[in-house]
Amino acid sequence: MLLSDVIGQEKLKQQLVDMVQHKRLSHAMLFVGPEGSGALPLAIAFAQYIVSMPSSSDAVPDLFGGPAVAAAPAAVLSPSEIVSLPSYHRASQLMHPDLHFSFPAITEKPGQKNISANFIEEWREFINGYPYGNVFDWLQFIKAENKQGNISADECSEIIKKLSFKSFESTYKVLVMWMPEYLGKEGNKLLKLIEEPPDNTIFILVAGSEENILPTIQSRCQMIRVPRLSKMEIENALIEKGQIEPTKAAQVASMSDGNYREALHLLQHSDADFLSQIREWLNAILKNGPVAQMKWVDDMSKMGREPQKQFLKYFNHLLEQSIRLKILGADLPLDPDLKDFALRINKIAGVGQMEAMIEELDKAVYYIERNANAKMLFMAMGIKFYHIIQNKTLILN
Repeated sequence: MLLSDVIGQEKLKQQLVDMVQHKRLSHAMLFVGPEGSGALPLAIAFAQYIVSMPSSSDAVPDLFGGPAVAAAPAAVLSPSEIVSLPSYHRASQLMHPDLHFSFPAITEKPGQKNISANFIEEWREFINGYPYGNVFDWLQFIKAENKQGNISADECSEIIKKLSFKSFESTYKVLVMWMPEYLGKEGNKLLKLIEEPPDNTIFILVAGSEENILPTIQSRCQMIRVPRLSKMEIENALIEKGQIEPTKAAQVASMSDGNYREALHLLQHSDADFLSQIREWLNAILKNGPVAQMKWVDDMSKMGREPQKQFLKYFNHLLEQSIRLKILGADLPLDPDLKDFALRINKIAGVGQMEAMIEELDKAVYYIERNANAKMLFMAMGIKFYHIIQNKTLILN
């Protein structure tokens, strides 16, 4: 993976290249970026760039028995220049001997150590197919089921062991640790190694937020913040990488909130289905009564957690467009079906009411991500929406 393969983040990419070319690499870096921003693919592309650099020995022996002579300094190549090197070919396949990975893993059977090396083949496949995936996607990918992934004490010992060796062919050896939030107190075993690593050893930690990272680890790293992607960056990526029709790409990009993973998930669901589900729910709440509402809630609760989140986010987007339509007028460019439905919502709810509904939808997404009971959640939302719309006041807390 080249840095050019990573969506957006152009300014940050250039900063990283400058760090290498001006020899200002920190021995420990913490990439922090929200889901779908590309923090992980950016860190991996950066690590591949580092280990692909040609190296030089301290001295080259004279072939005729004379004294050793100093080797020429290793060349510093641009990201585009490393593509032809054998070292980059190995790095791009995540098989370079000086490129190591650590990530949340599980114990598959009793007595087995919980270490990342047990899942390295799955990891290579996951990064190749789902580079913008999150931890939930990864644990589903390795069939963790109800097991909680973590970065264990055994994994920390394995890291210390691996990084104690000299690099094989690169100037540097690099460890990319994904989700250091999954390190418990056992992460303290790594403190001395991170603070005083062996020569030419680089740690790249990749986190979704800094809140749950051990402060002792965080204080030893150079912070590199990865911002959310812009709507235009996501739209262009959907068109160029996904071959999505421009109008559709623009709609999905506007709903994704800077999250490329979210954009890909939105593409998996039919907008028409969401519209009909919203229409059925509002009719049940406002017109058809408790029996219809119970049936709708029961059907929705049988959907998976991801489809439920996509539905809530689509409803949120629809309400946001309804507010824009109410304020800016009928000239707002929208998909015809979405625009027709937005106009209908505007007839039953004012801006304040729609803002209150958006707040409830945001809360619901948060609770769904934390395994809330779907039946109770959607039934409670239905009651709140009834009071928001019918009473034109709000709001049940």
